[in-house]
Amino acid sequence: MAPDDVYELYQEGRARLARGEVAQATVPLERARRREPDKASIRETLGVAYLRLRRYEEAQAEFEALLDLAPNDHYGYYCLGRCQERLGRRKLARGSYKMANWLRPSCKDYRDALEHL
Repeated sequence: MAPDDVYELYQEGRARLARGEVAQATVPLERARRREPDKASIRETLGVAYLRLRRYEEAQAEFEALLDLAPNDHYGYYCLGRCQERLGRRKLARGSYKMANWLRPSCKDYRDALEHL
């Protein structure tokens, strides 16, 4: 598949997610991930979709893959922490929230997540 086709799948997934069609967004995003597994943007967007669907294990796997590709991604750490928290892994969530807060100390959401855990 040509890179343009992968980008179109990614854009379709993002558009569906923006319209609130979360389950439908996973279809093109999963196809895009199969073709370009090393694209951080695809991993992040698919992780967000899984998180919204409460598919926390799958979301966690996507955010872990994202952070392997982009270890300074503050939002990736925040989302990973959300998955871990919802899975009852509070110690891990605290570490992820700390990393997000350390990488972006100006973000109130990151501070709040850490303080309320």
